[in-house]
Amino acid sequence: MSVGNGKAVVRVENLHKYFGQLEVLRGIDMEVAEGEVVVIFGRSGSGKSTLLRCVNFLEDPTDGTIEVGGIRLGGGHRTRAKREQIRQLRMHAGMVFQQFNLFPHMTAVQNVMEGPVTVKGVKSEAARPQAMEFLRMVGLDDKADEYPIRLSGGQQQRVAIARALAMEPDVMLFDEPTSALDPELIGEVLNVMKSLATQMHMTMIVVTHEMGFAREVANRMLFFNDGVILEQGTPRDIFEHTQYPETRKFLDAVL
Repeated sequence: MSVGNGKAVVRVENLHKYFGQLEVLRGIDMEVAEGEVVVIFGRSGSGKSTLLRCVNFLEDPTDGTIEVGGIRLGGGHRTRAKREQIRQLRMHAGMVFQQFNLFPHMTAVQNVMEGPVTVKGVKSEAARPQAMEFLRMVGLDDKADEYPIRLSGGQQQRVAIARALAMEPDVMLFDEPTSALDPELIGEVLNVMKSLATQMHMTMIVVTHEMGFAREVANRMLFFNDGVILEQGTPRDIFEHTQYPETRKFLDAVL
Protein backbone atom coordinates (compact mmCIF):
# COMPACT_ATOMS: atom_id res chain seq x y z
CA MET A 1 0.00 0.00 0.00
CA SER A 2 1.41 3.38 -0.93
CA VAL A 3 1.91 5.93 1.82
CA GLY A 4 0.15 9.13 0.76
CA ASN A 5 2.27 12.01 -0.38
CA GLY A 6 4.66 11.93 2.57
CA LYS A 7 3.23 15.03 4.24
CA ALA A 8 3.25 14.64 8.04
CA VAL A 9 -0.27 14.64 9.51
CA VAL A 10 0.98 13.99 13.06
CA ARG A 11 4.29 15.18 14.45
CA VAL A 12 5.42 14.46 18.03
CA GLU A 13 8.63 16.05 19.30
CA ASN A 14 10.45 15.24 22.55
CA LEU A 15 7.23 14.24 24.30
CA HIS A 16 7.45 13.65 28.06
CA LYS A 17 4.57 12.70 30.31
CA TYR A 18 4.72 12.39 34.08
CA PHE A 19 2.04 11.10 36.43
CA GLY A 20 3.34 12.46 39.71
CA GLN A 21 6.93 11.22 39.99
CA LEU A 22 6.44 8.49 37.39
CA GLU A 23 7.72 9.32 33.90
CA VAL A 24 5.50 7.34 31.51
CA LEU A 25 6.76 8.83 28.22
CA ARG A 26 10.46 9.65 28.00
CA GLY A 27 11.19 11.86 25.00
CA ILE A 28 9.06 10.39 22.20
CA ASP A 29 9.75 11.60 18.64
CA MET A 30 7.56 10.36 15.81
CA GLU A 31 5.89 11.44 12.59
CA VAL A 32 2.96 9.88 10.78
CA ALA A 33 2.61 10.65 7.08
CA GLU A 34 -0.65 11.14 5.23
CA GLY A 35 -2.18 7.75 4.38
CA GLU A 36 0.18 5.85 6.68
CA VAL A 37 -0.95 3.15 9.11
CA VAL A 38 1.28 2.99 12.19
CA VAL A 39 0.78 0.16 14.70
CA ILE A 40 2.08 0.68 18.24
CA PHE A 41 2.62 -2.42 20.37
CA GLY A 42 4.27 -3.37 23.64
CA ARG A 43 3.53 -4.49 27.17
CA SER A 44 0.87 -2.95 29.38
CA GLY A 45 2.28 0.14 31.07
CA SER A 46 4.82 0.87 28.33
CA GLY A 47 3.17 4.20 27.44
CA LYS A 48 1.25 3.28 24.27
CA SER A 49 -2.22 4.47 25.30
CA THR A 50 -0.78 7.50 27.08
CA LEU A 51 0.83 8.57 23.81
CA LEU A 52 -2.51 8.42 21.98
CA ARG A 53 -4.22 10.34 24.77
CA CYS A 54 -1.53 13.01 24.57
CA VAL A 55 -1.87 13.31 20.78
CA ASN A 56 -5.45 14.55 21.16
CA PHE A 57 -4.88 16.16 24.59
CA LEU A 58 -7.09 13.87 26.62
CA GLU A 59 -3.90 13.93 28.69
CA ASP A 60 -1.82 17.11 28.80
CA PRO A 61 1.80 16.39 27.84
CA THR A 62 4.23 17.47 30.54
CA ASP A 63 6.74 18.67 27.96
CA GLY A 64 7.34 18.56 24.22
CA THR A 65 5.16 19.50 21.25
CA ILE A 66 2.33 17.82 19.33
CA GLU A 67 1.17 18.81 15.88
CA VAL A 68 -1.99 17.39 14.26
CA GLY A 69 -3.39 18.65 10.96
CA GLY A 70 -1.16 21.71 11.07
CA ILE A 71 -2.19 22.74 14.62
CA ARG A 72 0.87 22.74 16.88
CA LEU A 73 0.67 22.82 20.68
CA GLY A 74 3.20 22.55 23.47
CA GLY A 75 2.93 20.65 26.73
CA GLY A 76 2.35 22.21 30.13
CA HIS A 77 -0.63 23.98 31.64
CA ARG A 78 -3.84 24.87 29.85
CA THR A 79 -4.77 28.48 29.31
CA ARG A 80 -8.09 29.72 27.93
CA ALA A 81 -6.48 30.31 24.50
CA LYS A 82 -4.90 26.86 24.58
CA ARG A 83 -8.25 25.23 25.39
CA GLU A 84 -9.65 26.65 22.16
CA GLN A 85 -6.61 25.39 20.22
CA ILE A 86 -7.10 21.93 21.75
CA ARG A 87 -10.73 21.99 20.58
CA GLN A 88 -9.51 22.84 17.07
CA LEU A 89 -6.84 20.12 17.16
CA ARG A 90 -9.37 17.47 18.22
CA MET A 91 -11.45 18.17 15.12
CA HIS A 92 -8.50 16.74 13.14
CA ALA A 93 -8.09 13.57 15.26
CA GLY A 94 -10.82 10.93 15.59
CA MET A 95 -10.50 8.65 18.61
CA VAL A 96 -11.81 5.11 19.09
CA PHE A 97 -11.50 3.75 22.63
CA GLN A 98 -11.29 0.28 24.20
CA GLN A 99 -14.73 0.82 25.72
CA PHE A 100 -17.10 2.05 23.07
CA ASN A 101 -18.30 5.16 24.98
CA LEU A 102 -21.51 5.49 22.99
CA PHE A 103 -24.30 7.64 24.42
CA PRO A 104 -26.76 5.02 25.71
CA HIS A 105 -29.81 7.31 25.35
CA MET A 106 -29.11 7.88 21.64
CA THR A 107 -29.67 5.54 18.69
CA ALA A 108 -26.74 4.50 16.50
CA VAL A 109 -27.46 7.21 13.94
CA GLN A 110 -27.91 9.86 16.64
CA ASN A 111 -24.53 8.89 18.12
CA VAL A 112 -22.90 9.38 14.71
CA MET A 113 -24.71 12.70 14.10
CA GLU A 114 -23.83 14.16 17.50
CA GLY A 115 -20.32 15.45 16.70
CA PRO A 116 -21.14 17.20 13.42
CA VAL A 117 -24.28 18.78 14.94
CA THR A 118 -22.87 19.96 18.28
CA VAL A 119 -19.24 20.66 17.35
CA LYS A 120 -19.44 21.69 13.69
CA GLY A 121 -22.93 23.19 13.74
CA VAL A 122 -24.26 20.98 10.93
CA LYS A 123 -28.07 21.03 10.73
CA SER A 124 -29.73 17.75 11.79
CA GLU A 125 -31.47 17.31 8.43
CA ALA A 126 -28.06 17.45 6.69
CA ALA A 127 -26.23 15.42 9.37
CA ARG A 128 -28.56 12.41 9.28
CA PRO A 129 -27.93 11.33 5.65
CA GLN A 130 -24.19 11.82 6.20
CA ALA A 131 -24.38 9.71 9.38
CA MET A 132 -26.26 7.01 7.47
CA GLU A 133 -23.46 6.93 4.91
CA PHE A 134 -20.85 6.41 7.64
CA LEU A 135 -22.99 3.65 9.19
CA ARG A 136 -23.21 2.04 5.74
CA MET A 137 -19.40 2.14 5.51
CA VAL A 138 -19.13 0.08 8.72
CA GLY A 139 -21.95 -2.24 7.65
CA LEU A 140 -24.58 -1.02 10.13
CA ASP A 141 -27.02 1.17 8.19
CA ASP A 142 -29.72 -1.41 9.02
CA LYS A 143 -29.12 -0.78 12.76
CA ALA A 144 -29.41 3.02 12.54
CA ASP A 145 -32.39 3.30 14.89
CA GLU A 146 -31.22 0.76 17.46
CA TYR A 147 -29.97 1.85 20.88
CA PRO A 148 -26.49 0.67 21.98
CA ILE A 149 -27.93 -1.81 24.48
CA ARG A 150 -29.48 -3.70 21.52
CA LEU A 151 -26.14 -3.99 19.72
CA SER A 152 -23.31 -6.49 20.22
CA GLY A 153 -19.92 -5.24 21.37
CA GLY A 154 -18.56 -5.51 17.84
CA GLN A 155 -21.50 -3.53 16.47
CA GLN A 156 -21.09 -0.87 19.16
CA GLN A 157 -17.41 -0.50 18.30
CA ARG A 158 -18.26 -0.17 14.60
CA VAL A 159 -20.76 2.61 15.49
CA ALA A 160 -17.96 4.25 17.49
CA ILE A 161 -15.72 4.11 14.39
CA ALA A 162 -18.50 5.66 12.28
CA ARG A 163 -18.94 8.37 14.92
CA ALA A 164 -15.22 9.24 14.77
CA LEU A 165 -15.26 9.22 10.95
CA ALA A 166 -18.25 11.58 10.88
CA MET A 167 -15.98 14.40 12.03
CA GLU A 168 -13.89 13.82 8.87
CA PRO A 169 -10.60 13.78 10.80
CA ASP A 170 -7.10 13.87 9.30
CA VAL A 171 -6.03 10.93 11.48
CA MET A 172 -7.85 8.13 13.29
CA LEU A 173 -6.49 7.07 16.68
CA PHE A 174 -7.41 3.54 17.83
CA ASP A 175 -6.67 2.63 21.47
CA GLU A 176 -6.81 -1.19 21.65
CA PRO A 177 -10.17 -1.16 19.82
CA THR A 178 -10.71 -4.93 20.07
CA SER A 179 -9.49 -5.61 23.63
CA ALA A 180 -12.99 -5.44 25.19
CA LEU A 181 -14.56 -7.73 22.56
CA ASP A 182 -15.35 -11.43 22.63
CA PRO A 183 -12.99 -13.32 20.27
CA GLU A 184 -15.69 -14.02 17.66
CA LEU A 185 -16.45 -10.28 17.33
CA ILE A 186 -12.87 -9.06 16.86
CA GLY A 187 -12.73 -9.87 13.16
CA GLU A 188 -15.68 -7.64 12.21
CA VAL A 189 -14.00 -4.60 13.76
CA LEU A 190 -10.59 -5.39 12.25
CA ASN A 191 -12.21 -5.82 8.82
CA VAL A 192 -13.69 -2.31 9.03
CA MET A 193 -10.27 -0.95 10.03
CA LYS A 194 -8.62 -2.79 7.13
CA SER A 195 -11.06 -1.26 4.66
CA LEU A 196 -10.41 2.22 6.09
CA ALA A 197 -6.70 1.68 5.47
CA THR A 198 -6.82 0.00 2.07
CA GLN A 199 -9.85 1.65 0.43
CA MET A 200 -10.01 5.09 2.07
CA HIS A 201 -6.23 5.39 2.67
CA MET A 202 -7.05 6.75 6.10
CA THR A 203 -4.11 7.91 8.23
CA MET A 204 -4.23 5.71 11.34
CA ILE A 205 -2.34 5.20 14.60
CA VAL A 206 -3.40 1.89 16.14
CA VAL A 207 -2.45 0.60 19.58
CA THR A 208 -3.13 -3.14 19.43
CA HIS A 209 -1.92 -6.66 20.24
CA GLU A 210 -3.52 -7.95 17.00
CA MET A 211 -0.32 -8.91 15.21
CA GLY A 212 -2.12 -10.45 12.23
CA PHE A 213 -3.72 -7.06 11.55
CA ALA A 214 -0.34 -5.36 11.97
CA ARG A 215 1.37 -7.73 9.58
CA GLU A 216 -1.34 -7.26 6.94
CA VAL A 217 -2.14 -3.54 7.19
CA ALA A 218 0.64 -1.58 8.92
CA ASN A 219 3.19 0.45 6.98
CA ARG A 220 5.27 0.79 10.13
CA MET A 221 5.34 -0.75 13.60
CA LEU A 222 6.67 0.88 16.77
CA PHE A 223 7.61 -1.24 19.79
CA PHE A 224 7.16 0.70 23.03
CA ASN A 225 9.23 -0.38 26.00
CA ASP A 226 9.38 1.50 29.31
CA GLY A 227 8.27 4.84 27.84
CA VAL A 228 10.50 4.90 24.76
CA ILE A 229 10.25 3.64 21.18
CA LEU A 230 12.78 0.82 21.45
CA GLU A 231 12.40 -0.43 17.89
CA GLN A 232 10.52 0.46 14.72
CA GLY A 233 10.32 -0.75 11.14
CA THR A 234 8.10 -2.35 8.55
CA PRO A 235 6.14 -5.45 9.63
CA ARG A 236 8.71 -7.55 7.80
CA ASP A 237 11.56 -5.85 9.70
CA ILE A 238 9.80 -6.40 13.01
CA PHE A 239 8.66 -9.99 12.51
CA GLU A 240 11.64 -11.36 10.61
CA HIS A 241 14.62 -9.18 11.57
CA THR A 242 13.96 -8.17 15.19
CA GLN A 243 16.83 -6.08 16.59
CA TYR A 244 16.18 -6.29 20.34
CA PRO A 245 15.57 -9.27 22.63
CA GLU A 246 12.75 -7.36 24.40
CA THR A 247 10.86 -7.09 21.11
CA ARG A 248 11.42 -10.76 20.28
CA LYS A 249 10.30 -11.85 23.75
CA PHE A 250 7.08 -9.83 23.43
CA LEU A 251 6.33 -11.15 19.94
CA ASP A 252 6.96 -14.74 21.05
CA ALA A 253 4.42 -14.22 23.86
CA VAL A 254 1.64 -12.84 21.62
CA LEU A 255 2.13 -14.79 18.38
